Amino acid sequence: MTQPAYSRLPRERRIADIMKAARDVFDEKGYAAASVAEIAARAGVVEGSVYRYFEHKRALLVEVVERWYEELLSDYDEHLVAIDGTWDRLRYLVWRHLSTIEREPMLVRLVFEELRPGADYRKTDVFRLDRAYTQRTLDILREGITRGEIRSDVSLAVARDMIYGGVEHHTWAHVRGEGSFTADVVADQIIEILRAGISVPEVAHPDLAQTVNKLQLVADRLERSTRTAPHVPKSPRRKPG
Repeated sequence: MTQPAYSRLPRERRIADIMKAARDVFDEKGYAAASVAEIAARAGVVEGSVYRYFEHKRALLVEVVERWYEELLSDYDEHLVAIDGTWDRLRYLVWRHLSTIEREPMLVRLVFEELRPGADYRKTDVFRLDRAYTQRTLDILREGITRGEIRSDVSLAVARDMIYGGVEHHTWAHVRGEGSFTADVVADQIIEILRAGISVPEVAHPDLAQTVNKLQLVADRLERSTRTAPHVPKSPRRKPG
């Protein structure tokens, strides 16, 4: 009897297919409604093959989220190399984070509702990757202080938490399927507020209108002094003799 084609696939390919199917099913249905049987069917393997590589459905979810984080970090690092300037780099990070939430709200919800509350969360690679994810922001803020663009008395941890806490709060309705937002608009607003609060104040320059007024006053005084100067009669011209 001829064996099914999927049984001849290399181990790495079979795991990749299972991971792809699992991500699609989790993204479409959430965690509770996702079944290992459906994941196996979409991957083209028998259900037992899934359990051969993943102990249970939660282990599969953790692996999916880990890969997802790794993709995000790789994307960050690839694009940040080409971006210069503290605020442009920070804006890219905020925009990219918002874009991910806008595009894949279910995966974000799974992190918030299924993984973070778990007692073992801090022992998972997801926690380590999440720290690496937000560390990019701390690095850029620290660079901003070195460049003299961000105040040195600012708590970088608080600034980071304001960014990610603000994003989480603002996008939660969208994550729950009850609202929407535009990543570009929100990113600009967050950076504008943050920049107003923690950037080094620019050196004040003299007001141009004030300078013009001072010059006008000087001109007026010179004109008045010319008009009020004592009249000195000219010497009479001598007739040729």
